[in-house]
Amino acid sequence: MKGTWIAFDTATDIASVAIGSVGGAVVGRVIRGARQQAAQILPTVHDLLATANVSLSQVDGFIVGDGPGSFTGLRIGWATAFGLAHDRRLPVIAVPSLLGAAHAAGVTPVAVCYDALRGQVFGAIYDFASNRVTTLVKPDLFTIPELASRTRVRPVNVVGDGAERYREAVLTWTGREPVGLEVLPPIAGSLLALASLAGYPPDPEPFYGRPAEAQVKWEKSHGRPLPHSSR
Repeated sequence: MKGTWIAFDTATDIASVAIGSVGGAVVGRVIRGARQQAAQILPTVHDLLATANVSLSQVDGFIVGDGPGSFTGLRIGWATAFGLAHDRRLPVIAVPSLLGAAHAAGVTPVAVCYDALRGQVFGAIYDFASNRVTTLVKPDLFTIPELASRTRVRPVNVVGDGAERYREAVLTWTGREPVGLEVLPPIAGSLLALASLAGYPPDPEPFYGRPAEAQVKWEKSHGRPLPHSSR
């Protein structure tokens, strides 16, 4: 994966965009607030292109966070990446969103917990020892105690808005305060760093983590899966 790439992380309320070479120098920006993402994502792209002294025609591909995370946020990132890639038929690579946050945390092993409501988190645990990515617990829906029970490894930190929401459970597990996403460097930069190690061609839809409420109600009412539903 050579050349200049643009990465989008829009899985949470704290989104980011980054431009640079895969595994190389990166410039990133953060977009704070879910309501700002749709309005600010393209201006942020153009700002980064100007900062990097690169034109859009010189970009070689795009990277997106694959989820789990916000339905609306993930769709904004995906629509932007695929829209920009369309005319020149550029490649789009996906990287798991939780993995990007884990890498941005800069410690190992590390757990990532995005708030999934209903007392649950979208959680995973990763290890980055020896310049390799090892998934100790793959992304899924958990309570904090359920996630802790999946491995004997105790993470150095637990990061994410879900970790902050269930602070007491995190403290019981690790003895350390949870780390908020707002203190991490732009996660899109980590997606760029990870693309050559953990990237893959994206499926037609991101991994949302659980069906939307509307989908659940439709399937319950009709007694069958919603046609063309997401994962």
